[in-house]
Amino acid sequence: MTADANKTSKRNEFFSELGGKLDTLREQGLYKPERVIASRQGSSVTCDDGRQLINLCANNYLGLSGDEATVQASIAATEKYGYGLSSVRFICGTQTVHKQLEKAISSFLGMEDTILYAAAFDANGGVFEPLFDEQDAIISDALNHASIIDGIRLCKAARYRYANNDMADLELQLQAAADKRHRIIVTDGVFSMDGTIAKLNEICDLADKYDALVMIDECHASGFMGATGRGTHEHHNVMGRIDIITGTLGKALGGAMGGFTAARKEVIDTLRQKSRPYLFSNTLAPSIAGASLSVLERLSSSTELRDRLHANTAFFRKEIAELGFTIKPGTHPVVPVMLFDAPVAQKFAARMYELGVLVTGFFYPVVPMGQARVRVQLSAAHTTEQLKTALTAFAQAGRELGLIK
Repeated sequence: MTADANKTSKRNEFFSELGGKLDTLREQGLYKPERVIASRQGSSVTCDDGRQLINLCANNYLGLSGDEATVQASIAATEKYGYGLSSVRFICGTQTVHKQLEKAISSFLGMEDTILYAAAFDANGGVFEPLFDEQDAIISDALNHASIIDGIRLCKAARYRYANNDMADLELQLQAAADKRHRIIVTDGVFSMDGTIAKLNEICDLADKYDALVMIDECHASGFMGATGRGTHEHHNVMGRIDIITGTLGKALGGAMGGFTAARKEVIDTLRQKSRPYLFSNTLAPSIAGASLSVLERLSSSTELRDRLHANTAFFRKEIAELGFTIKPGTHPVVPVMLFDAPVAQKFAARMYELGVLVTGFFYPVVPMGQARVRVQLSAAHTTEQLKTALTAFAQAGRELGLIK
């Protein structure tokens, strides 16, 4: 066999192996299909097959993704600032709308300063390495988001992990890291797969006791958690005690994309100088910045959407439990309906699609083995009638699959 033929054979072998692994996922019922939506995001959506479905699987907590006022704010920003900057910010890519948005986020969260990123994944990926080194320790919740885990991997600091929301274990890890120069506790404000809210009041107390910093990821909290929607730090009355907040513009705060880190000015200035995802990625599109700015102005003037979301959450949680489904307890609009078996979760989601409701099955490695589920996510845009219709579909699919009586 010639060298060229051998090279071709190896290339074909590589693609064949990938195809075989994908076939195995399909045979096991673990392949994750993607639904194609042919409409705006909303409480109901039109799929590419023309069917209209009640949407229960979007992070569109406040219903603003397809909201007309949000769309018009995006259009206005595009008309004023153009389509994009074609560059990273330190070269030639900051516009007034970006600075206005950073100031608005800082004010909304009660922080000194803010830096924007193309995505929240980038915010978490770029926060640790510039701030900490081998003399320091990062103490991370075991169920933190993948972006936090990946960001920590890029940093030379010592890594410690504590069991999810387990304050006794967190204290043990703080003690184990006692010899380190600086220690930072890192947690999701809300754990997105379970809807569990981090015990920030207890975390801050431990941080004070052991002289540690605190960082929270607020992707599933900013805009609707707390009395005025500021986040889990408002929910737990610890505003002013959190050192670093990362979050997203791609969920409750408009739903397009974009992330941010908010902290003291010294932290943000350091990130502007050294955070690689910031230094080597294009500036956030001005249309997103303008729309996000309008969303923050709206949320600062009224809690109507936040209040409607929590009313919908309380209604759905009560009704789905009364049907006989097992749900993770809590008050967050993420409502995990536990099905435990991965293929069952896939079958259930497929049947719900047939019944006119869009939900997604989650299973390992997205959630722990044996903890498969469909994750319902409520929105302020859902009507009571839509939720009642969805609950009827849950009941029918659950009985057909032998999950409830």
